[in-house]
Amino acid sequence: MRAPRCFDGEAFLPGGATVLVDGGAIVGVEPHGCEVPDGCEVTSYDGTLLPGLVDMHVHLVTDSGPNALSRVAGYTDEQIDAVVTEALRRQLAAGVTTVRDLGDRDYNVVARRDRQRGAPVAEPRIVASGPPLTTPSGHCHYLGGEVDGPDGIRGAVRERAERRVDVVKVMASGGMNTPGTDMMRTQFTDEEIRLLVEEAHATGLPVTAHAHGTPAVRQALAAGVDGIEHCSCMTETSFGEADDELLGALAASGVVVCPTLGIDRTLQAQPPPPLVAMVQRLGLTVEQMLLDRLRFVVRLRDAGVRLVSGVDAGIQPAKAHGSLPVAVAELVEAGFGAAVALATATSLAADACGLDGTAGRLRAGYDADLLVVDGDPSLDITALRRPVSVRRSGVEVA
Repeated sequence: MRAPRCFDGEAFLPGGATVLVDGGAIVGVEPHGCEVPDGCEVTSYDGTLLPGLVDMHVHLVTDSGPNALSRVAGYTDEQIDAVVTEALRRQLAAGVTTVRDLGDRDYNVVARRDRQRGAPVAEPRIVASGPPLTTPSGHCHYLGGEVDGPDGIRGAVRERAERRVDVVKVMASGGMNTPGTDMMRTQFTDEEIRLLVEEAHATGLPVTAHAHGTPAVRQALAAGVDGIEHCSCMTETSFGEADDELLGALAASGVVVCPTLGIDRTLQAQPPPPLVAMVQRLGLTVEQMLLDRLRFVVRLRDAGVRLVSGVDAGIQPAKAHGSLPVAVAELVEAGFGAAVALATATSLAADACGLDGTAGRLRAGYDADLLVVDGDPSLDITALRRPVSVRRSGVEVA
């Protein structure tokens, strides 16, 4: 595959590149005008070639409609399977070749991942957590991950290890989409979160924590989690409330933060009721909240925090499956360079979910998960929203 412009997962390559593929794997990355072996089929493009994208926070069991998370509780297994199929299709069409699912219901997505491993499929690779751990009646309790007390935590982690999940997800704070929970407050005690992390690490599993309120971010960090989702650092009166000491601790820990950007701006015209309630509680407008969120992501970057891109895809129309290019564009809007923003959705994301050596880069030996877009994202990041070709393990699938 040849293209006059190329991003290899870390940097834009001067003069473009020719990527050689054999048997589903990349076997070489050469200059654009290089000679290729006799009999090698050459496909040339006018746009930009880059690795397939990695969305670090999706909910495949949700259909991107209104109240999508709460409706999952009423689905049959057959309905969930159909929703997952459509979600994967939409992700692939947007150039996303790997997804990290952090909101399964009763291991349906884990089962899909296992089926993928049994035979090649034209779907994004799945990295799966199973149902997120939460307190009784806690955030997303209807997904099947409620635990109570030390024995419940030990048993739940053991079950996930036996199911061979890729990561353990815990709801450290409440969430906007679960009535009766509080985004500003922690759900578990400090001792419970610490036990959960210790048990998961003992089985070799990383832990990522949903944490909106500043107390939950501090708690998760102190417990030794490997990742923090959202990391909103919310208080009763502000968004992004973190002092330099907390930002320094986040950076020094090496924890991976996924700020879950990627909101369709039409959200400002028709925001869902839970979001309206949240911003009113903070004394903000939706527009002010979105701006504050971007400013806080810049503070995280400037402090040296490890950032990756994920959308929280599927939970509502403004965060539909396939919206990862919107999240990358928001980083550029906030002042990130195009290469840095793209790396959060390719190489850095792949490394953070244990796929270094497999995905996220154009390198010999990596899977040939490839994306071609129309235009030059180094100059216009919206080019990422114009996919021309998507290949999964070398096979064109979208």
